[in-house]
Amino acid sequence: QIIFIFMSLLCFSCSSKAQNQTADTNVQSDKKILVAYFSCTGTTEKAAKLIADTLHADLYEIKPKEPYTSADLNWMDSSSRSSVEMKDKSSRPAIGNKVENMEAYDVIYLGFPIWWYIAPTIINTFLESYDFKGKTIVPFATSGGSGAGKTDMYLHASCSEEVNWKSTTMLNGNVTKEKIKKWLDNMHIS
Repeated sequence: QIIFIFMSLLCFSCSSKAQNQTADTNVQSDKKILVAYFSCTGTTEKAAKLIADTLHADLYEIKPKEPYTSADLNWMDSSSRSSVEMKDKSSRPAIGNKVENMEAYDVIYLGFPIWWYIAPTIINTFLESYDFKGKTIVPFATSGGSGAGKTDMYLHASCSEEVNWKSTTMLNGNVTKEKIKKWLDNMHIS
């Protein structure tokens, strides 16, 4: 009987530990997760940091080789850098930093703002810079009010078909840890 009690306690302890490892989300603890994001104003960065913190994931900022100035981001100026890039779907702004061990990650949460109803073309640069075959990509976006538009169509085309692509989730408004946790709890990552 003592052995039975000891084994029961051991099983309960292991079960509790396993539940604690995944208590923040339903993502399996054996998955290596990266939260990669591009942010010019800090809005997407805030969401990315909350996701990384909740998932206990690694964080990587996609930094343009040539940083964007406020003039570059002026969407009301048709000759601004961002306006010109977004008109040209083949535009691929250079990235100034690299993920050294991308092969180690199973799941990539990919964050960006919405520009002209799609992701900035630097996100296509990021997706075309690595082999994501067999990985899960979970895009999330921020915007002042617009939706994701054709974001998934344009971004998924920049990856191998053998990627488990999730639909882009909009994280607009006041993004809190509670909202992030609720969204992640509803994700079904395989």
